[in-house]
Amino acid sequence: MIRPGYLFWSGNRAGPEPENARMSAAEPQIDPKARQESVADAALRQVSEPDSQVVVFPEDQPLRLDSGRDIGPFTIAYRTYGTLNSDKSNAILICHALTGDQHVANTHPVTGKGGWWETLVGPGKPIDTDRFFVICSNILGGCMGSTGPASKNPATGRPYGVEFPVITIGDMVNAQARMIDHLGIGQLFSVIGGSMGGMQVLQWCARYKDRVLTAMPIATAPWHTAQNIAFHEVGRQAVMADPDWQGGAYYGTQARPSRGLAVARMAAHITYLSEKALQDKFGRGLQNRDQHSFSFDADFKIESYLRHQGSTFVDRFDANSYLYITRAMDYFDLEAEYGRLANAFTGTRTQFCVVSFTSDWLYPTRDNKEIVKALNGVAANVSFVEIESDKGHDAFLLREDVFSATVNGFLNAAAKKRGIA
Repeated sequence: MIRPGYLFWSGNRAGPEPENARMSAAEPQIDPKARQESVADAALRQVSEPDSQVVVFPEDQPLRLDSGRDIGPFTIAYRTYGTLNSDKSNAILICHALTGDQHVANTHPVTGKGGWWETLVGPGKPIDTDRFFVICSNILGGCMGSTGPASKNPATGRPYGVEFPVITIGDMVNAQARMIDHLGIGQLFSVIGGSMGGMQVLQWCARYKDRVLTAMPIATAPWHTAQNIAFHEVGRQAVMADPDWQGGAYYGTQARPSRGLAVARMAAHITYLSEKALQDKFGRGLQNRDQHSFSFDADFKIESYLRHQGSTFVDRFDANSYLYITRAMDYFDLEAEYGRLANAFTGTRTQFCVVSFTSDWLYPTRDNKEIVKALNGVAANVSFVEIESDKGHDAFLLREDVFSATVNGFLNAAAKKRGIA
């Protein structure tokens, strides 16, 4: 059944800096204050006027959240690439990670950078937009056009702030399913995502078994561990300790919790990298100096790099969205939801390809193997690939030839079986 909604198109630009940006030494900036104001203004515009397709579900079609609360009206912003074929059998949904968004394979309207997965998505690439109709939405709770804390609360006429209801990965997926209904697509050829995107893939396969032909959960886990929750709590406390957070009501004021959010990004970014990658790239090298300054300036290259990551992140991302999304990830636990992890996939006919990376200590191979074990327990069609890489969790966003070949091979084989030309 296709649920009604209102479709808008507000531009043809768009792709964010990846959740785990490529490592590079901090670049000098020209007039950083002016740049920050310009980027921040552009980011703010995207909350209500996103450069992407938008579907608005009206107040009489609210979304029932896992918390028991309803939200409506609500908006989902999304991008599409390629052409939907006549029988609507070639649609691929890409689910983005924590700080990603719908701009997966095009220029980002805020940063001006390329799409966060342009290594994989595009004409002739493993996720081939000449062959597949690719969809990527900004998640519920995001800040790039989908309804989130920065969106206007229709009950008050002001941004939700912390009045926005706490959401889950399941809520994000249910909102995506409403969007897919609106597009008139019954079954998705594939659902693909890494990290938090992989959690959404697993949730899709658990809640919408008949609607997912193939699935690629990448560098993810079936639950958030105590260590994962701990890192997120450090980040949230950094944001909330910033006096400019103002209890989440900083919208419309002259101050934002930039310092706290930058620290949160710095702490999280460390978890995306491997020790070897950090050592090989930075070691104990000094940044633009020959000796220690005997101060608390950024003496080391790694310090400068992390500060750069933090400062550029706050320009494009909403602090309250960061709080809500990290909390949703912390709540994610398929075993708790279904009593036993295998129960989440009972009766599945989806074909799975689970991918992990050897140096990923945020979502290590052992967590990905728990997914495979559960799928084997219900006799699901599943393959598993562990890819040798020294790039850490970041590897799924970077150029890895074996990973690209894995995605290409899996989709090509499934497309041939499906009869997609």
